[in-house]
Amino acid sequence: MSLDSKIPQGPLAEKWSKHKFNLKLVNPANKRKYNVIVVGTGLAGASAAASLAELGYNVTAFCFQDSPRRAHSIAAQGGINAAKNYRNDGDSVYRLFYDTIKGGDYRAREANVYRLAEVSVNIIDQCVAQGVPFAREYGGLLDNRSFGGAQVSRTFYARGQTGQQLLLGAFSALNRQIHEGKVKMYTRTEMLDVVVADGQAKGIITRNLKTGAIETHAGHAVLLATGGYSNVFFLSTNAIGSNVTAAWRAHKRGAYFANPCYTQIHPTCIPVSGDHQSKLTLMSESLRNDGRVWAPKTVEIAQKLRKGEIKIDQIKEEDRDYFLERKYPSFGNLVPRDVASRNAKEVADEGRGVGSSGLAVYLDFAESISRLGEDTVRAKYGNLFDMYYQITDENPYKQPMRIYPAVHYTMGGLWVDYNLSTNIQGLYALGEANFSDHGANRLGASALMQGLADGYFVIPYTLGDYLATIGPKPVDTSHPAFAQTKKDVEAYIAKLLSLRGNKTVVEYHRELGHIIWEYCGMARSEEGLIKARGLIQALKDDFWKNAIVMGENEEINASLERAGRVADFIELGALMIEDALDRRESCGGHFRLESQTPEGEALRDDDNFAYVAAWEYTGDNQPEVLHKEDLVYENVKLTQRSYK
Repeated sequence: MSLDSKIPQGPLAEKWSKHKFNLKLVNPANKRKYNVIVVGTGLAGASAAASLAELGYNVTAFCFQDSPRRAHSIAAQGGINAAKNYRNDGDSVYRLFYDTIKGGDYRAREANVYRLAEVSVNIIDQCVAQGVPFAREYGGLLDNRSFGGAQVSRTFYARGQTGQQLLLGAFSALNRQIHEGKVKMYTRTEMLDVVVADGQAKGIITRNLKTGAIETHAGHAVLLATGGYSNVFFLSTNAIGSNVTAAWRAHKRGAYFANPCYTQIHPTCIPVSGDHQSKLTLMSESLRNDGRVWAPKTVEIAQKLRKGEIKIDQIKEEDRDYFLERKYPSFGNLVPRDVASRNAKEVADEGRGVGSSGLAVYLDFAESISRLGEDTVRAKYGNLFDMYYQITDENPYKQPMRIYPAVHYTMGGLWVDYNLSTNIQGLYALGEANFSDHGANRLGASALMQGLADGYFVIPYTLGDYLATIGPKPVDTSHPAFAQTKKDVEAYIAKLLSLRGNKTVVEYHRELGHIIWEYCGMARSEEGLIKARGLIQALKDDFWKNAIVMGENEEINASLERAGRVADFIELGALMIEDALDRRESCGGHFRLESQTPEGEALRDDDNFAYVAAWEYTGDNQPEVLHKEDLVYENVKLTQRSYK
């Protein structure tokens, strides 16, 4: 099957407006004849469900949490980008577009990224109208701060709780539609499969997480807004429940999975403290506005520090290496996340890391506190500093934070075209669940932007075009595909419950995470990836022989939930390895040791790898088929990315 991205013709700045005009419309009286399924109620899902219901469609929404407001979007801290140019510092829609294309290391579609930048200005207005309490300047205007990969201030924020406040805005809009009866909300319900009938997505199979009931739900279209797959690494900044199951089961029904090896490592996280941890904690990238990243200049000083022979305040200024400022003077501490992460790893690999493990560098606010005053810094970052203190028992007002890179966001996901449709008709993917707008690296503060752009301003137009094409013929669960898919799900659950080995599912998850982090993390090599391929296959074989899954289906069963998710992660991990092996170049967060500049920066191979890698599932333990969507750049010049 050929990949048709459906990118409109014409000048870049006119593509979206012309495309909207050319899309088919559903008249208001007919909208109530359509039923739309939305899986996931984070920023992308909640905004889509609320917007579609507001238009008049009947929406059925699902989340595995006990409330939509517990979606992982709530954890986002630092801000949301928009090309408002409130600071009058030279920002524009085109500059946001260019920064995002460059930040993604020229591995994203121009048309999608420009549309994202274009609608970003509307997102802020929408959220302000909902009552989102963005920070404001003295005169009452919305405030902005800087984020990595940009030389302008375009990030709107609500202290360190931006994701929470934006989600509350979308949640309130969703709640209104639930009250109006236009949205039927299913909480504590997990999607386990998508029903494809006559080549079109017509519904989903779910499990009630309280009773174990396996249920079928029909709709004219299915929208997946289920987030990313960072928990394939076991330790990540994602909530423990975040998983890939909905997207992966759709993949196994025929939806292509694109660029799975593109994962983002966030440089500003609290370091790992031991094997007891189940997740990692993010410290907002906004901290790099006023915090300076440094490490001891020599291995000897770092060793003395780790042994407790000297204290931090005894290290002289001339013995401190502000390595990001030294190497990247134009951007300093605000280089993109992949660049900052890779440099922190290099420092630790040299033996200059700090903390008991040596796997940390410092983020120091002493200069900012001296210049601005502690009260000003507290007003900007107080809740983040408090969170750091609660976790580490160290006061960041008095001594530097210890930070180290951790897995955060995934740029890979289900392949979608310009309309956010997968290659299966009627199946759409929104937000982090798709591969779309970030290329090989996501710039900070653009995840919230993409989720809300997809939900509020893209899918309400593009979904209507599909629905108008198929017409409002009623859909129900009487089609044989529903019974067969439900039977498949029940058989799979029975297979999981039959596992009575001696090794817990969590142990398998942790082992998988170690493999992926070691061989497909911040640095990858052909030798390591080939080794990882064998390790994951052995892990998969062992899982189905020796894992233990306790309990029954007809009850609350966290062991069963975790088992299904880990089984999917193991299969996804295998595909990540294949994708990383195939891409014999370095780009953004995908760093192949065999492909780097003399200065140690990522070295792309545009002649051979300027494409989206979309993988087709062909069966269990069968090699997946690679489809390539060539990336064509007409408005930017492909250059070696530099932040110096």
